[in-house]
Amino acid sequence: MKVTYIHHSTFCVETEGKALVFDYYDGKGVPDCTYHGKMPELPRETPLYVFSSHSHRDHFSPEVLQWYKEYPNIHYIFAKEVKKKLGSSVLRKQGVGEGIKEKITYVKHNEQIRIDGARIETLLSTDSGVAFLVTVSGKTVYHAGDLNWWKWEGEPEEFNAYQERTYKEQIGLLAGRDIDLAFVVMDPRQEQYQFLGIQYFMEHVKARHVVPMHLWKQYRLALEYRKGLPAGEQGRILAVTHENQELEL
Repeated sequence: MKVTYIHHSTFCVETEGKALVFDYYDGKGVPDCTYHGKMPELPRETPLYVFSSHSHRDHFSPEVLQWYKEYPNIHYIFAKEVKKKLGSSVLRKQGVGEGIKEKITYVKHNEQIRIDGARIETLLSTDSGVAFLVTVSGKTVYHAGDLNWWKWEGEPEEFNAYQERTYKEQIGLLAGRDIDLAFVVMDPRQEQYQFLGIQYFMEHVKARHVVPMHLWKQYRLALEYRKGLPAGEQGRILAVTHENQELEL
């Protein structure tokens, strides 16, 4: 597999002539954190699967619809909540016709579908939308979206208890699964709790390679976390350090 870290939680995974793009957005719209990563160039006939876990502005941009003009073998897999943002006016603004709707599949949590040789499973996010588990060309890739153990100082006890319970339930569904590559949230805004979700994931899911994401450009955190792991576990963490970084697996 070839992995391109575009920015934030946006990745392109290429395997056996197919490409998966997760949670692409244009890098704008979030104060004090603008990204400039770009989609890698792919052959026009590449089977391209474009995933959006939810509609938050740092996980989705309608401009992905324009890729329909470039890649005839494109498939969009969007969380159902994204549908609310894609009325006819948005399609017109993006310069695409109504025919693109046939390329879009909307999913909710706890679903399993097949699209053109790819098996797609969904989990419930603790924040919004879904997380994805995708198997294509013999490889299985997990992308968390915003599924994370969100614990915050000052939040009601009921909120934090829900987060813990739901996160553990959803990650439990991945225990024992054969996962080649996982993109997992590590959010510095959680301060002392920033490693909570990824640590639980590492302890309960035996993914071969784990890439911390949602770092808000604080890439040093992934390196710090990796150093703190037992020697035998450090190799599982792949730490990205800059936009459009490429990883060969």
